[in-house]
Amino acid sequence: QVQLVEYGGGLVQAGGSLRLSCVASERTDSNYAMGWFRQAPGKEREFVAGISGRSDRTMHADSVKGRFTISRDGAKNTMYLQMDSLRPEDTAVYYCAARSSRSVAITTTPLSYAYWGQGTQVTVSS
Repeated sequence: QVQLVEYGGGLVQAGGSLRLSCVASERTDSNYAMGWFRQAPGKEREFVAGISGRSDRTMHADSVKGRFTISRDGAKNTMYLQMDSLRPEDTAVYYCAARSSRSVAITTTPLSYAYWGQGTQVTVSS
């Protein structure tokens, strides 16, 4: 059972930056694909970015491509989401997630992820 904890949310002005961190209770690189999702009030949870189990592939949603970057530090059991040029429409609760062991491919479907963090609020003011 992998436990995930997110850090780094907060309030930022439009055009600003934040870096989210997701710390896992065990080493996940090479075994788990992981991803970031977000959910705004009244909307469904949506895929933001994903990284493959071996960290050799990444995927970003079109809405954040060129502004957000996902990465992972295996030695620290930590995944990151660097968010630049933030917009008010990026306001949401952001969740990190991990697929089950040995599921190394990135998917965009929340149901494909077995483990979830508690979420961290990101608010972008205009």
